[in-house]
Amino acid sequence: MGGLWSQPNNKNKVWEQCSSSAVDTSKRLRLTSSQSCFLQISPDTDSRLIPALPDEISLQILARIPRSYYLGLKAVSRSWKKAVTDGEMYRLRKELGSTEEWLYILTKGDDNKLSWHAVDPINSIWQKLPQMPNIIQEEETRRGLPGLMTTLIRNFFGKRDAADRMPYCGCAIGVANGSLYVLGGFSKATALKSVLRYDPCTNSWNEVCAMSTGRAFCKASLLNNKLYVVGGVNRGTTGSSGLTPLRSAEVYNPDTDTWTEMPSMPFSKAQALPAAFLVELLKPIATGMTTYRGKLCVPQSLYSWPFFVDVGGEVFDPVTNSWEEMPAGMGEGWPARQACSKLSTVVDGELYALDPSTSSDDGKIKMYDHHEDTWKVVAEKVPFGDCTDTEAPYLLTAFLGKLHVVVKDVNNDVKILQMKLQASGTDSSSSSTHGENFVDMWKVISAKRISGSELVSCQVLSI
Repeated sequence: MGGLWSQPNNKNKVWEQCSSSAVDTSKRLRLTSSQSCFLQISPDTDSRLIPALPDEISLQILARIPRSYYLGLKAVSRSWKKAVTDGEMYRLRKELGSTEEWLYILTKGDDNKLSWHAVDPINSIWQKLPQMPNIIQEEETRRGLPGLMTTLIRNFFGKRDAADRMPYCGCAIGVANGSLYVLGGFSKATALKSVLRYDPCTNSWNEVCAMSTGRAFCKASLLNNKLYVVGGVNRGTTGSSGLTPLRSAEVYNPDTDTWTEMPSMPFSKAQALPAAFLVELLKPIATGMTTYRGKLCVPQSLYSWPFFVDVGGEVFDPVTNSWEEMPAGMGEGWPARQACSKLSTVVDGELYALDPSTSSDDGKIKMYDHHEDTWKVVAEKVPFGDCTDTEAPYLLTAFLGKLHVVVKDVNNDVKILQMKLQASGTDSSSSSTHGENFVDMWKVISAKRISGSELVSCQVLSI
């Protein structure tokens, strides 16, 4: 601010600035009460964010400071902490065009605990988020004494199956209204209904309205400022040791903190199987979901563990509140990262998907052409490097108007690779995706060593 300011109680006196050097008194103000530098705050300004400045101006200043400094700003004073954690600050940042896109990466450690890392991609700053609340224990508490006694008896007689010993996993991740949401999941033979919300303004977690159905490995996507959740699995009927795939879907309104049921997925391809025993053997499951051109696109598979068969997919139209069959080219050509998961994202209105290679060190990026109903290769080789031998060694996301791949190598380095997209419709065969120049399409914008963790999911928040 250049110096420390004081406002005399006498209105006839002039504001004066402390300075140790001799300056022209017509251009610089001086403290008349003392030759030393100190701050005098009058009773009517001691509650201001910055002395001698109206709070409206102070908020404008704070709103222009990069978010990576906000953790330090909260330690300045209680008033500063209140200011930088208030929703009004982030509305002001939006008005001023000071919003920043941060990437939030979810990892799982060797102890099966989930951890979040927030990444400022511009300044390459990584911050660890507070630990998520133990919603698993809270859900078991809601089951009451009968459920608790059943669990204790099963443990005593050694009647626990693999699902009973399963650690917390299979949660879905979504974003809405500038917040992160962790939905459902599976633990100790229970498909959870719980929903956790992370508020980046306060850097804290809280539990919001639970889903109507317990789900694990469901898919979530944002459309029209509402969070849609489809599919997943639950434990099935009482006494059953298997998992039952879900066709149901529901939508969350963050403004009212309520869930509303929506039409279930028809899985029309599953109904067209030629034999009844195949219908019983192969169960339909949603393997992804992406918001594209104002609709929800859900690729699907038929599975009988460990076998999966891709069967196209279905599209939900919020205007008609109904499902329709996915275009044949989109569904049949949608690349699969693995048997039960398909990675896709949208950049500037174009749908991209990651097509992993048979080898573990590269893959392809494809773009969907809705005019021709076909997928086209826009990058022949994604430089994964030596990825870890885990279920999810890489993730696909979009922010800052560009496509990004998050990878974790054998050295436990989590790297964020940014792709230089070509113009829409460019043929990759005539571009730099071939030969030694393919690396020019990719650059590492940030990296951090995170020991003993594997990638689970990632989302982007603009705040």
